[in-house]
Order: sequence, then C-alpha cells, then structure tokens
Amino acid sequence: MERSTLSRLAVWKNASHRKPLILKGVGQVGKTWLLKEFGRRYYENTAYFSFRENPVYRQFFENTRDVDRILQNLTLVSGQQIHPGTSLVILDDVQDCPQAIQAMGAFYDRGNQYHVVCAGTLLDIVLSQPDIFPAGKVNVMRLNPMSFIEFLLANGDRNLAMYLARVNAIAPIPDAFFQPLVEKLKMYFITGGMPEPVQLWTQDRDVPGVQESLSGILAGYEQSFARHPNASTVPKISMIWNSIPGQLARENKKFQYRAVKEGARAREYDQALQFLVNTRLVHKIYRSTQPSLPLSAWDDVFSFKLYPVDVGVLRRLSQLSPSAFGEGNRLFREFNCALSESFLLQTLAAQFEVLPRYWSQTNPSYGVSFLIQRNNDLFPVEVVPSADPYPRGLRKFKEVFGSQTRLRIQYSLANLRLEGDVLNIPLFLADLSDRLIGLALDL
Repeated sequence: MERSTLSRLAVWKNASHRKPLILKGVGQVGKTWLLKEFGRRYYENTAYFSFRENPVYRQFFENTRDVDRILQNLTLVSGQQIHPGTSLVILDDVQDCPQAIQAMGAFYDRGNQYHVVCAGTLLDIVLSQPDIFPAGKVNVMRLNPMSFIEFLLANGDRNLAMYLARVNAIAPIPDAFFQPLVEKLKMYFITGGMPEPVQLWTQDRDVPGVQESLSGILAGYEQSFARHPNASTVPKISMIWNSIPGQLARENKKFQYRAVKEGARAREYDQALQFLVNTRLVHKIYRSTQPSLPLSAWDDVFSFKLYPVDVGVLRRLSQLSPSAFGEGNRLFREFNCALSESFLLQTLAAQFEVLPRYWSQTNPSYGVSFLIQRNNDLFPVEVVPSADPYPRGLRKFKEVFGSQTRLRIQYSLANLRLEGDVLNIPLFLADLSDRLIGLALDL
C-alpha cells in the first residue's frame, strides 16, 4: 500500500535538525507496517524491537540512559546490526516500556547520528504521565487512517487517484470519473481506512473478511479500555463507545449522557469520555457559539458531538450490513448522514490544524455540520444528501454572521460548482478540501 506519511518520514530522515521521532496512531492504523516499509525503502537495514513481543528488551531501558549501552544490549540479544546514519531503529509498542520514550532524550543529547523512531498505541495517555515526555527533544507525527485517495491506489484505481491529484479548477467533474468515484467511495464507507480491511477488499474482494477484520479491531479497542487505571470506569467507557451510533442517528447529534444510561450524569462519565478523547478513538467536536478566533474561546463545553476515528469503524459499530453498498445511495444518507459526516470529519481533521467545531441554535432550530478554520478564515460546512445548493443551516448562518462569511461549503453527491458564495464539493473530493477552498476564494 502507498501511504502519504512515507513522504513525511523521508523529510524527517533528511532534516538537518532531526530529532528522535514518536509516531502516534490508534491501534490497527498501520504504524508498524509503515515504519518497516520506510526502513526498507530508505535505509540499508532496519533494526526492529517490539516490547510486547519481547518483554526482555524493557530491562535495557529501565536501569540506564546510556545510548551506547542500550544499543549494545539490543544488538547482542537480537543479532541485529545498528549503524549510525544507515540503520533505522524502530522501538515498537513503547506503551509497554515508557522508559524507552524517556530514553529518546538521551538519543537527542548524543546528536542526530542515530535514526530512532518510537511507535505504539495509547501514546497520548502514556505521554501525559509526569516526566515521560522528553519535551523539546523529539519530533512527533501522527498516522491517520488511510485516506480515500490512498484507498484508490490500494484498489488499483491509479487513474482515478491521478485524476484527483490534477483537479485544479472549480469545474464539473466529467461523467467518466464522477460515477466511478461515487461507487469507490461507497466501498470506502464499507471498509474504512484501516489497512487490514482495506487489504482484504482490494486484494481478495473478501467482504466477510472485511467484516471479521473490523470486528477484530473493535474487540481490540474494547480490550484497550481496560488500560484505564480505574477499573470501575472501564464499563462506562464501553457504554459511551457503544452509544455513539445511536447518538449520531438522531437529527440533533449532540451527545447526551441519558442516551448512554438512563439517569446518567456528566460527572459520573467524564473520566470515561475523556479516555476515548485522549486515546483519539473519538473526535470530540464542540459547539461553537460564534465564528471568531480563536475557535476554542467560543466553545460551548457542555454541547458536543462524538465521531469515531474511522468511518468503517463507525459502520461496523452501527451493525450496518455491507449489503447497503448495493442499495443506491443509502450509505450516504444513513443515520441522518452520520456516515457521511464521519467520513468528512476524518478527512478534514487530517487536513487542517484546528479540529472542526459545529454551530447550532434553538428556537427555531438551525445548524451546520461543521465549522472549519483554514488559515485565519472560518467557513460553515454542511453535509447534505441532496443537491440543494442552499441548505437551511447555511442560509441561517449567512443571515446571522453575514459579514464574517466569505464562503459557505456543502458536501453532497452533486457535482463540483460554485454558485455565489456557496461551494458544493462532491464527497469523493473531500481529500482536496483545502485546495478547492483556496481555488474558490481566488475566483
């Protein structure tokens, strides 16, 4: 598979001020494969060490911060050679050996002669512990689920991926590309962006295998909940996680504790919810009371929506059968467009530095799916199942915040177009959002 993060890793390798790297990412997102592939392509040899597969490696970091001694011990016990400049050292599953993360400070102090990468799951939780994170002495990178363009490449649709890469104008997508891209996106909604289910589909067309793989991923996430230090919180994490499809199926997708358990209160579930947020298994999208910078200053902390990290994970968690693929455009409309919103958020979160918010008001009820920040501009975003160029939420947003609204954006199954200040982006072009918004602003 081709992952765009490989090019980012290559930039890290050649940086004059390179530091030891920490690669974050949720479980099953492909961190191990990516780093091994990076080593295969860009280094003479790769020295790989997993603290989960070989717990004995942990002792080499527990009693010393001496780089030479650590490397000597790793070399002797594994038989793998480590050479300055030409070897990639991968320390995997470092959540099981926090001392290895601390040791990155010692590698930094020695200069950048050794190319060292740490990877693991739940690293946001581990790094929040006192004295674990070697601040200022490491580079940090996050691996997201595969994008739709990466899915196309894995599926052998290089021509479609190349076409998307060359879209550089606000003009209708030709029919020869439009419908095939819609069909491929429907399949992406089935598999999501986790590499294993993508591989099972793209190489073997194994739909039952995709289902089983996603079930295994969900089971792994459930097992990870047990890492919460408070055992009484673990069932609450699971209850929140399993309530998400029902929360998103409502027209008002605002998270409600009473939908988790009758009579539930926020203070009883705060720790459980924060665990899901801190592990990045969910995106917590706050309601914004006003489209002004900084966005965080206008967060309504009591009103938010939760979306899983991956659309395929949400589809499987929702127990929606893959047969929906053959039922017209049902996948895009299902659960009040929850799958479409989840997919869009997945792509927007990977493109823009600031996590999107949403906007809504009551009496009467209006709202937009997301509010995104691009540079110093804010844009309302609506996901719609039809080709309506003026959804009521976007109309109301313009009415309330007219002077602050340079462009309104809707994602739908209609073709690419700009009408007045409303930009319609086909959902399959979501990976190009940053580029298309820039082109629309220049017109």
